Amino acid sequence: MKRLLLFLCVLLLCVGALYLSERQNQSDHVSPNAVLGAAADVQRDLTRLPMRISRLPDAEEIRIGNELAAAYASNSAFNGSEQALDEYVAEVGASLVAHAHRKLPYRFHLLPDAGMINAFSLPGGQIFIGKGMLDLMTTEDQLANVLGHEIEHVDHYHCAERVQVEARLRDLQLGVVGALVQLPLELWETGYNKTEELEADREGMRLAVQAGYSPFGAVAMFEKLAKLHREYVIHAESPEDELSQLAIASLTGYFRTHPLPSERLMQARNLIAEERWQSLSFQRPFIGNGSVKALAR
Repeated sequence: MKRLLLFLCVLLLCVGALYLSERQNQSDHVSPNAVLGAAADVQRDLTRLPMRISRLPDAEEIRIGNELAAAYASNSAFNGSEQALDEYVAEVGASLVAHAHRKLPYRFHLLPDAGMINAFSLPGGQIFIGKGMLDLMTTEDQLANVLGHEIEHVDHYHCAERVQVEARLRDLQLGVVGALVQLPLELWETGYNKTEELEADREGMRLAVQAGYSPFGAVAMFEKLAKLHREYVIHAESPEDELSQLAIASLTGYFRTHPLPSERLMQARNLIAEERWQSLSFQRPFIGNGSVKALAR
C-alpha cells in the first residue's frame, strides 16, 4: 500500500511537471529523460524522508558497518610499507574523530590498490581510503581534509540513511546477519548527492581545522582533482608514465558521481574567507619526511 501511494505521488508530480511545461510559452523540447530523472529524484527524496524520521539506533548502525567492513576489507596481508601507511591513516583519523559530533568507534582502513583514487565511508564509522588517493597527497593536511570529509558523511547520517534506503529498495532485512553483504562496494564508492557531498566538504574542513590542520589541505586536493579532471576526463589523456588505465577508470567514475572539482574548490576558498582562516596556511609534510610514502610507491 505504501509503495502504491509513493508511486501515485511520483506519477502526479510528473504529470504536473509535463502540464506546466506545456503551458509555458517557451518552445523548449521537454525531454522524457529529464522527466524520468526528476521522477527518480523525487522518489529518492520521498524514500529518504522516513529514514530521517526513524533513524537506526547507533548500536544497530555500528553492527551493520562492522558487517559490511568485514566483507569489503582486503583479505591480503599488508607488506611493511602498506602497514605503515595503514597505521598512519588511523593516527590522522583518530585526531579528527576526537572532534566529531557523534561518538562512534571509528576505524580507518587502507585499500592497497594504486588504482583506487577514492575514499568512502560506511555506517557506524568505518572509513576506507585507496592507496591511489594517498599517492596524490604531499601533506598530512590533505589527508586530514579527505578523512574529515568521510567522517562527516557518517556524522550527518548520510551512510545510515543510504543503507536503510537500499535495504528497503532491495528487500533486504537489516537485522539478518549476512543479508547486507549483497550490497556492492560500488554503492559506497559512488558518493552521495550534490548537497550531501558539498556539506561533507564544508564540515570536513571545519573538522580538520578543529584538529589543528590547515583548510588549505582541502584546497590543494581540489586543485589536484581539477587538474586530473582536465587531463584525464575532459581530454581523455592517458600517459602510461603517470596514471594506469585502472586509475583513470577510477577517476572517471569518481568525477561522474561527485560535484565538479571547480565547484568544490570555489566553496572551499569561500569558506576560508568567511571563517577568516587565511593565516592557517602552514601544512605539515606527509608522514614526516616522506620516507614511508616513498617506500609505499
